[in-house]
Amino acid sequence: MNYKHLQYFWTVVRSGGVLRASEQLHLAPQTLSGQIRLLEERLGQRLLRKAGRGVEPTEAGRLVMQYADEIFGLGAELQDALRGDRAGAPAPLLRIGIADSVPKSVAYHVVEPALRGDSPLRLQCAEGKLPALLGDLALRRLELVLSDVPMPGHLGVKAFTHLLGRSRIAFFAAPALLARMDTTARRARAKFPGCLSGLPLLLPGSDSALRPRVDAWLREQGIAPRIAAEFDDGALMKAFGREGRGAFPAPAVLAKEIERQYGVVTLGVATDLVEEFYGISAERRITHPAVAAITRSVRNELFVE
Repeated sequence: MNYKHLQYFWTVVRSGGVLRASEQLHLAPQTLSGQIRLLEERLGQRLLRKAGRGVEPTEAGRLVMQYADEIFGLGAELQDALRGDRAGAPAPLLRIGIADSVPKSVAYHVVEPALRGDSPLRLQCAEGKLPALLGDLALRRLELVLSDVPMPGHLGVKAFTHLLGRSRIAFFAAPALLARMDTTARRARAKFPGCLSGLPLLLPGSDSALRPRVDAWLREQGIAPRIAAEFDDGALMKAFGREGRGAFPAPAVLAKEIERQYGVVTLGVATDLVEEFYGISAERRITHPAVAAITRSVRNELFVE
């Protein structure tokens, strides 16, 4: 592919028309249109269509624009780096995708080490469903995706899973909820997990990777759960727990922080109930300095029991 032709197309779309782009590029409009037609022939797709007095990208053209933005943005960064003139230039961008099933507090502690370096860094976090984030990773719109499950094999995305760490799961409850426990439940409190039988439970939604593990663990303990509510958002689940609406599970590595932030107490730790967290990257061996700092730090600091 002729990247000069790609730049012509990119300029036409960004400037809003062939005439404006031809003025910027100092080319005749007919010449510019001809060069873009050569790009369309090379790609086998129509990239532009008429829109009023101007043009707009087709669906294929919008996809090409996404790549062109990346290509020419990186080219500008490369020129700045080679000149060694970074004064006034924006800080390097680190783009991280966070699966919406990953607890917000865990995500913060995982990402935070990237901001500790001496060099300024601009962080961009995107939250969403894992398949969509992996699609962005494949298109190099993200450097890393945080997930509570490994890379699914059926998606056909070339990416690599890096285990960041594991945490046992603890159960928490507000003092106001415990004050309403009946006498039998009060006596059982010292015998965790028996106390959970006498409490309403707030649990992750069925799409969460943790939920089937919690359900299996409750069955193994002989506990028939009284489920009060289910949540896709872990922060919302904790907010309901803070108001005494039920006991809830969360990573034990953050127990002190959860107690302080939500005013709850730890009922106990399920030592054989574990949640795992992963970083998924397009690299088999992580070379990005900020991503390497993340993986190194969380393994040595956060997920240490």
